[in-house]
Amino acid sequence: MRMSTLFLRTLREDPVDAEVISHKLLVRAGYVRRAAPGIYSWLPLGYRVLRNVEEIVREEMDAIGAQEVHFPALLPREPYEATNRWEEYGPNLFRLKDRREGDYLLGPTHEEMFTLLVKDLYSSYKDLPLSLYQIQHKYRDEARPRAGILRGREFVMKDSYSFDVDDEAFKRSYDAHREAYIKIFDRLGLDYRIVAAMSGAMGGSASEEFLANATSGEDTYVRSPGGYAANVEAVVTPAPPPVPYDDAPAAHVEDTPDTPTIETLVNHLNEHFPRQDGDWTAADTLKNVLVMLRQPDGTREPLAVGVPGDRDVDEKRLQAQVEPAELEAFTDADFEAFPMLAKGYIGPGVLGEKNASGIRYLVDPRVVEGTRWVTGADQSGKHVLDLVTGRDFTPDGTIEAAEVRAGDPAPDGSGPLELARGLELGHIFQLGRKYSEALGLQVQDESGRLVTPTMGSYGIGVSRAVAAIVENSHDGDGIIWPREVSPADVHVVATGKDETVFTAADELVDEMERSGVSVLYDDRRGVSPGVKFKDSELIGVPTIVVVGRGLADGVVEVKDRRSGERTEVPLANVVAHLRSLLRDS
Repeated sequence: MRMSTLFLRTLREDPVDAEVISHKLLVRAGYVRRAAPGIYSWLPLGYRVLRNVEEIVREEMDAIGAQEVHFPALLPREPYEATNRWEEYGPNLFRLKDRREGDYLLGPTHEEMFTLLVKDLYSSYKDLPLSLYQIQHKYRDEARPRAGILRGREFVMKDSYSFDVDDEAFKRSYDAHREAYIKIFDRLGLDYRIVAAMSGAMGGSASEEFLANATSGEDTYVRSPGGYAANVEAVVTPAPPPVPYDDAPAAHVEDTPDTPTIETLVNHLNEHFPRQDGDWTAADTLKNVLVMLRQPDGTREPLAVGVPGDRDVDEKRLQAQVEPAELEAFTDADFEAFPMLAKGYIGPGVLGEKNASGIRYLVDPRVVEGTRWVTGADQSGKHVLDLVTGRDFTPDGTIEAAEVRAGDPAPDGSGPLELARGLELGHIFQLGRKYSEALGLQVQDESGRLVTPTMGSYGIGVSRAVAAIVENSHDGDGIIWPREVSPADVHVVATGKDETVFTAADELVDEMERSGVSVLYDDRRGVSPGVKFKDSELIGVPTIVVVGRGLADGVVEVKDRRSGERTEVPLANVVAHLRSLLRDS
């Protein structure tokens, strides 16, 4: 790759729409180019990196016996309708019609197609276990595509699926995929964490995410000193034990004018209802939040969520609990439809499927029997004090919707939680029999009985991994690629105007390539050394070889892009020196 002819333009300024460092650097260094919102073209250097990531994924998937296939991206409606995902995916699904008015979609994932393929060809336990995978473009109609290739509408993904005759055999397949993922992300040089996660629209009984640690990450996860780790959406709140309430006074309604917020309520309580045992705090109040759930068929259903007043409802956690429904705001028109609701003063008195509103009422797990609360009295300007859970009201159930905070106890008792940010790189699901049952996949077991295979689903965001590597591995000058994914092993920079420099560099590059060292060669004439050095730092090949003024003494400079360490190496020994670096890295 000679930069004098390479299809490449580096930029000195960040793109105006770039929010995260990977977006800025991948565009500036000439790896990708925006085609439309959430849609990017891969340029020669970027496509090399993408293929290198793909190859690592292939090698580790092949090593566990998985076999590669390739499905179309344009898919028929019927399989997705059989699993209800034609509707459940909601507006994120690209739907389209052909000239005969037939319904199609652009595949976001391919569970249905893999399942039908196996159903078509296999019918016996002797055919299993089986793991199939593909690396292919996927499509999701993101409402707000952002962060370059981190959150696009078109992306490259590896998805694989395991098929086993029973749950015990499936566990072996799941563990094999998990170990393969660890090897893949280790080889990609990523700083990552494996966390418990929610399955979402994929379905299944359990799942784990592989998250790259990154301050720009869109996922919040928790970790504890004892090793517990989970996406914040999957954190389970340890419920405290029930509280005795034999000595609790009867609930009583009090005037609390102009207190529609928790802050104003607490201030009013401390001024007008002082306590002997300390000040009132937001944690003594019960906040009731109303939302609307839009189901996949378009119907809307109200939901009330009760959380301690010192915590907010985390919309991502709530959304994960109610999928496939989507959250919508509870509007003024909705309040008009439920006149028994006093806006700003809503309480359990009218909430609940058996109460006046008929609105399902779910509370935080901390709202256990015997806990006492100050909450809305369902009348404007009034609150009820000493309202006891289990005595004065009974919710319809619990829900994990309150925000998770640093310092909260870990569900496994291993210590306080710490919050961190991460980028989702991979997700592995215990699908169970959701898709095999829906699509009628069965095989005969050893006794000749028909059984439904257990499935697993395993995804890696291949294009997303490229951006995640940049998020993890850069400095103020540009990208620093791990060697296994770099577009080249060595970046040779010829500096100066003397033709002998370029002749020596040409010969050195030829020798490198003959010895198996891949080279990006900056052979541009008329470009200053400063510009060439800046480009080499920006592009981020792990080893930079400068052929220039040292040539008069028979040496060239070999620079390590990550550490900045520079070594003068005799020209005759450069290739052997580089091959030694490649062996050791």
